[in-house]
Amino acid sequence: MDVILKDGSKIELPSGSSVMDAAKQISEGLARNTFAAEINGELSDIRDELQDGDSLNLLTFDTEGGKWTLRHTASHVLAQAVKRLYPEAKLAIGPAIDTGFYYDFDVETPFTQEDLDRIEAEMKKIVKEKIPLERFELTREEALKFMEEKDEPYKVELINDLPEGSRITFYRQGDFVDLCAGPHVTDTSKIKALKLINATGAYWRGDSSRKMLCRIYGTAFMKKDDLDAYLQRLEEAKKRDHRRLGRELGLFALMEEGPGFPFFLPKGMVLKNTLIDYWREIHKKYGYVEISTPIMLNRGLWERSGHWEHYKDNMYTTVIDDTDFAIKPMNCPGGMLVYQLEPKSYRDLPFRCGELGLVHRHELSGALHGLFRVRCFTQDDAHIFMTKEQMKDEIKNVVRLFDEVYSLFGLHYEIELSTMPEDHIGTEAEWEENQEILKTAITDMGKSYTVNEGDGAFYGPKLDFHLEDCLGRTWQCGTIQLDSQLPERFELEYTGADGAKYRPVMIHRVVFGSIERFIGVITEHFAGAFPTWLAPVQVKVLPITDRTKEYAEGIIEKLTAAGVRVEGDFRSEKIGYKIRETQMQKIPYMLVLGDKEAESGTITVRSRSRGDLGSVSFEGFMTELTDEIKNRINK
Repeated sequence: MDVILKDGSKIELPSGSSVMDAAKQISEGLARNTFAAEINGELSDIRDELQDGDSLNLLTFDTEGGKWTLRHTASHVLAQAVKRLYPEAKLAIGPAIDTGFYYDFDVETPFTQEDLDRIEAEMKKIVKEKIPLERFELTREEALKFMEEKDEPYKVELINDLPEGSRITFYRQGDFVDLCAGPHVTDTSKIKALKLINATGAYWRGDSSRKMLCRIYGTAFMKKDDLDAYLQRLEEAKKRDHRRLGRELGLFALMEEGPGFPFFLPKGMVLKNTLIDYWREIHKKYGYVEISTPIMLNRGLWERSGHWEHYKDNMYTTVIDDTDFAIKPMNCPGGMLVYQLEPKSYRDLPFRCGELGLVHRHELSGALHGLFRVRCFTQDDAHIFMTKEQMKDEIKNVVRLFDEVYSLFGLHYEIELSTMPEDHIGTEAEWEENQEILKTAITDMGKSYTVNEGDGAFYGPKLDFHLEDCLGRTWQCGTIQLDSQLPERFELEYTGADGAKYRPVMIHRVVFGSIERFIGVITEHFAGAFPTWLAPVQVKVLPITDRTKEYAEGIIEKLTAAGVRVEGDFRSEKIGYKIRETQMQKIPYMLVLGDKEAESGTITVRSRSRGDLGSVSFEGFMTELTDEIKNRINK
């Protein structure tokens, strides 16, 4: 039989050959490093049998599928180690994730760091034992009996939830067996470097009404150097944690009285409002008008938009005058009502309206995470109403806006196209047409994308923009959603050049995603050392003695008059202490003023990024500073 490789070439194999047989025919070295494969585009195990005419892509650790497979095997090694050391532990699930793997266990006492050290040592023993992983299948009845005999209730539940007729596969490694669909590597020795990161609590199947299990996180690599580099990045990420920096820099607070509802402090409000000022400036430049819609609207509106049916579990509701109301989880239905207020003609389109809308969404308490996952946030929304002929140009216009914004913060991005989900409204033909328009618009701009099958919004396909920060981490912030459905539901119209009535198409889009989340992202990206134009305090004035107090006050007055955000430190502390404290606050500039500066009318400048700049004229410093702020120069 013939099998077609990724480069289009063919190899001839005997009938019944597996993926591993194909890899060995190409080279023994490739076979040793092949962990999984894509057969006809589907992630598959190296043990899978090939058929005549199959397309085959062999996956090493350098590929996402290869990484996923090795780390999936590492999760089984973790489970085997736990069962060796804690035989009474019950197994739940253990998948690979983007950065490594985890496994959930039901244990009487949560694991401590000392436990993790023991488990990791046992995992390394299992790796050295070079235990083969063998796959086998059982019928549903056999599988249930097998897991019941092993007293694994969570596995029994998973088997019972599988659809009728499902293949029920297991993997055996020595004395350990786990229910698993795979894929897995050939043996445990393929895991060259591993590390357990931490242990946390996690509800079984993410349901807060179910039992809290103990989840152990870990990661695995092919090379120790790669593992060391990853662990170093983790340590750097801890230093940049926006929750810690938020407290230290006085930006925001998270309180027990309002889980998921952040409190913004004075300096945090300066940061937030500066971002909003920039948002308004860039949107005016790109032809948007700003609107504001109510935070609460009645059930009829949400039924009309489809949110009551598709999103109700995430909405906060109440009753007013015997009528159901919902606090808005998103701004778009209000934007529809604004469009309908006045008749529109083709000359009025595209109609671009932006809104900084406060939205509320119910998130599980276990999912809350600083500003990254909250229950209340300001969504920097915009809705663009247009003719079909304008769709492609408007998408490109949005992407150009995104490019300008993200480049200002030094954030690169990857684009992901999310296609039609099972829970959708509209015809497949409409979805296909809109997906094709999104693809064409961005490829015309020379941009590439990956496809995320089935993850579109219920009303339309979307382009998600995943931002990469200075540590190489990605954050999904911007999105462009193309929607033909809500204009239909709301019966939106415009008058064409021929006098007939037509239905507009709309784009939903955000650039920051939410102001709060974006603040979290850039706080970690800049490690709290925000560019001068964005910094809550731009200059700190430090008089050395009381004799220079009057001179310092004059400098502060001039800076304030020029629109600079400035603070003075007039405490009776040593200047070295004041300087160190200012450095800890990550303020871009500090001005050290002593008798010499007061007499000469100069200032001594210390820059956060460039160090001690020495004695300079105040006028020269002001010119450079105001230019840096006005032009949003990142230093």
